[in-house]
Amino acid sequence: MIIFTENLHRFTLRPKLLRGLRAGLLCIACIPVFTQAQEHFNSKGSGATVHTSSLQAELRETLPFADERDFEEARRGFIAEPDSRQILGASGNIVWDMARYDFLLSGDDYDTMHPSLQRQSTLNMNFGLYEVVPDFLYQVRGFDLANMTLVKGNTGWIIFDTLLTNETAAAAFALASEHLGDYPIKAVVYSHSHIDHFGGVLGVISEAEVAADSVQVIAPAGFMQEAISENVYAGNAMSRRASLQYGRLIPSSPFGQVDSAIGKGLSAGTTGLIAPSLVIEADYETHVIDGVTLVFQNTPGTEAPAEMNTWFPDQKVFWAAENITATVHNIYTLRGALVRDALAWSKGINEALYRYGQHAEVMVSSHNWPRWGNERIQQVMRAQRDAYANLNNQVLNLANQGVTINEIHNEYKVPDSLQQQWSVRQYHGSEFHNSRAVLNRYLGYWDGNPATLAPLSPSDSAPLYVEMMGGAAAIMTKSRELFSAGDYRLAMELLNKLVYAEPENTGAKDLLADVFEQLGYQYESASMRNVFLASAQELRNGTGSVPAPRGTSPSLARAMTTSQWWDAMATRVDSERADGLAFVLNFITPDNGQQFVIELSGGTLTNIQGYQSDEPDATITINRVDLETVIMGRASLAEQLQSGVGSVDGNAAVLGQLASVLVSFNAGFEVLPGTVAQ
Repeated sequence: MIIFTENLHRFTLRPKLLRGLRAGLLCIACIPVFTQAQEHFNSKGSGATVHTSSLQAELRETLPFADERDFEEARRGFIAEPDSRQILGASGNIVWDMARYDFLLSGDDYDTMHPSLQRQSTLNMNFGLYEVVPDFLYQVRGFDLANMTLVKGNTGWIIFDTLLTNETAAAAFALASEHLGDYPIKAVVYSHSHIDHFGGVLGVISEAEVAADSVQVIAPAGFMQEAISENVYAGNAMSRRASLQYGRLIPSSPFGQVDSAIGKGLSAGTTGLIAPSLVIEADYETHVIDGVTLVFQNTPGTEAPAEMNTWFPDQKVFWAAENITATVHNIYTLRGALVRDALAWSKGINEALYRYGQHAEVMVSSHNWPRWGNERIQQVMRAQRDAYANLNNQVLNLANQGVTINEIHNEYKVPDSLQQQWSVRQYHGSEFHNSRAVLNRYLGYWDGNPATLAPLSPSDSAPLYVEMMGGAAAIMTKSRELFSAGDYRLAMELLNKLVYAEPENTGAKDLLADVFEQLGYQYESASMRNVFLASAQELRNGTGSVPAPRGTSPSLARAMTTSQWWDAMATRVDSERADGLAFVLNFITPDNGQQFVIELSGGTLTNIQGYQSDEPDATITINRVDLETVIMGRASLAEQLQSGVGSVDGNAAVLGQLASVLVSFNAGFEVLPGTVAQ
């Protein structure tokens, strides 16, 4: 039954529900989205096979769908949603669109989704302003991947996390101001160094306000180093991989992108960064901000290298940042990042449990929904603590018995007692890639077999495999048999070899896409689902137009240190072309009094701050404020100097030498063979 409604928070439904999904309805706005998805299904994709449908039916009977507490908590405190389910940019472009997901509110079961992931995807349909603690703490949810949390002080707001983009942050704060009153922002807290928690800061405050000390910006120790290094040094590769993990290029439908586990997806607006004016350096620090007492707990090496929880002792509220959300998170994130420490993460949660969790009456986090009541909070915290500890300990247990990194994902099993708790299901991370990450952290990528220590590249080894298997026709015949039998992973093994050996074999790519599609439908992890479905689309249609990485914004350029910019420049040096070239530059930014030595030697560019060479090939002097144009990519260093902005003393030709060995990164580089659009 489909009922159309203006407000998704006021409804009635007949009993046919998605195992307790009583959170909303299908609205008229979703029909074009579903039609587009259906056309994709009819022309290119496929529905669930009998094997996938059978698996989903079994899961509906064995998972704890009778536990509906999450739905009660996700709805609790709803105040209002905006008139539109879209957020637009200044030029009328769509920055955020919740309507594209309204098919999740139909109450239907979809065999093209793991039932547990469908449940999580529906819970993440939260959209609007919510009261968490009366007259103290509020959240705006469903405006971006993360939540905006607003804490009411004596005279204004303390905002925890400013979403990914300026447009969504501004819209979220506007909704809060409309219904709660027009109060100034007294402080912004960055919970950690991932851009979906600070990128929208310029949508709510300005750099001038921070410079004038009218607004504090608070962040954990190490925030600036981690925020820059993660988003800049490997930015091009990470952006490409993020398009797979978050399914940015596949339609939202029961056959495509449905969720990102901790929110619906990534907004498409502009980002920025304001450097913190207060850095929390100690393990625990107490501060009073606008009359509110906050106890910050630094938790480095957990969900992010720089992250912190916050305890509000007067209100008995625990802010868990992204350390405790409604999922087992990533120890290794598929977009690419430093491997995280599952044991340290578990210990950080345990410390919070005993220090704050014994007293907390409300727990909020930067994603998903809050929890109320001390018993409930302790249950969730213990389950999360145990999930990360078990992952670490059991992987090492198996590794110490000889299980290798190429086997661990098939051997590690989450204990049944944890599988029956929704708060530690594998929506963002998965036992597959997390178990490999733990083993990689302790023992590295090598499995101990010399044959895998320096293997051939797949494109070099695959032709021999194909030849010895009897050629493409034999592989296709066997792969179709395996597909028909539901042996998708075996079919993937064979077809992957064929596609690497014959990148232009359309039949092989289409069949591998069919295999990827069924595996994507079966995975509980939104990250894994998105990767498999996005890869299926690329195999069928090519990479298409991959969005370029977010450019360095003015505020990010100002926040980046000069040394970090030179480090990022060094990643663009082609060592083969640079080998044999050598120069030494003195680099000076007089407006902030900094000096550097830049060297090209051994095919490598290095920099060091605080020194000057006695015999440089050249000395470049440019104000740091003028260098920011270069950092943003709006001009090259040579162009700035040639236009009279700054000066060069000595051999200016070395700048041409440097430019000659720099490469530009392609945002749409090939991941699977034969998928780059011609």
